[in-house]
Amino acid sequence: MTGDRQGIDGDTPTACRRRPLVDHSQPAPDGLLVVDKPAGWTSHDVVGRVRRLARTRKVGHAGTLDPMATGVLLLGIGKATRLLGHLALTDKAYEATLRLGQTTVTDDAEGEVVETRDASLVSDAAIRQAVAALTGPLDQVPSSVSAVKVDGVRSYARVRAGEEVALAARPVVVSRFEVLDRRGDDVDVVVVCSSGTYVRALARDLGAALGVGAHLTALRRTRVGPFGLDVARALEDLAEPGRCDAAVVRLDDAVAAAFPVRRLDADEAVALSFGRRLAPTGAEGLHGAFAPDGRCIALVEDRAGAARPAVVFAPAGG
Repeated sequence: MTGDRQGIDGDTPTACRRRPLVDHSQPAPDGLLVVDKPAGWTSHDVVGRVRRLARTRKVGHAGTLDPMATGVLLLGIGKATRLLGHLALTDKAYEATLRLGQTTVTDDAEGEVVETRDASLVSDAAIRQAVAALTGPLDQVPSSVSAVKVDGVRSYARVRAGEEVALAARPVVVSRFEVLDRRGDDVDVVVVCSSGTYVRALARDLGAALGVGAHLTALRRTRVGPFGLDVARALEDLAEPGRCDAAVVRLDDAVAAAFPVRRLDADEAVALSFGRRLAPTGAEGLHGAFAPDGRCIALVEDRAGAARPAVVFAPAGG
C-alpha cells in the first residue's frame, strides 16, 4: 500500500488526511501575475497557458511583447483584468541590444536584411550624441510591421499581404536612453519610455541618424510601472502545483502598488460602489479608492469637479 495510511473502511483517517494547499476547483484569486516571458512565445501564448494554470478564461495582458522579446509581461486575472487598460499606459523599462550597420524589413532580427553598411568608423561619441537626440519627447513613426491598426487591420498583416504601409508619427516620451556597452557593431542600451514607444523604432532611427542603419537584436523588458523582474515568475515555475495562485499579486495590493491611495469612510465606500461621485481627490490621475476594511472598491479620477469612478471592482461590504 502506498500513499496515506488507510483506515479499516478504506477512508483516510482525519489526522492523516492531506489537504491541498490550493483549491483547484476554484479559479486563481483576482490580481496581477507578473510573468518572465520566454523567447519564442507570443503574449497570446502566455495568456493561454496562464488561463489553464489559473483555471479561468478571464486572463488578459497589459502590453504585448514580440515573440523574440523576453521579460515582464503583466497579466490580469479575474476582476484585475479591468486594471490592464490603465496599467498599459504606465512607463516601461527595457534592456536591449542594437546592431549597427544592418537594416532589416522589421527593424529587428526577425526580418530580412535589406541593407548592410560598414559601421566600424562610427565613434562612441557619435553614438552618444545620437542617443541623446532620441531622448525626451519625440514624434516616433512605428515600425510598419507593428500591431498599429490601419483602417481596422493590423499594419503587420497589411505588410505580409504585400502592401506598402506608411504609418503616421505618434508622440512618445523616452525618459532614459543610455548606452551601457559597445561590442563592435553591437550596442547594449537601457531604455525607459512611455506606453506606445517602439524600441526597434529607436534602433532604426539611431541607425539612420548615424548613417549606417541599425536594427534590434535582443530585447528584455525589465519593468512595467512598479512591477519588475524581481516579482516576475517563469512559466515553468508557475506550472508547479499551487505556484500560480501563490504568485498572484492580490487585487488590493496591486492597486496600492500602482496608484495613489484614497481612503474612504463607510458612507463614501457605499456611494462609490454604486457608481456615485465623491468630493474631488484634488490631484491628477487615477487613485485607488479603499474602503475602511482595506478592500479596493474602485479606481477614481477627478473630472468636472468631482471624483468619479473609472472602474468599480466590488460593492462595499460585498
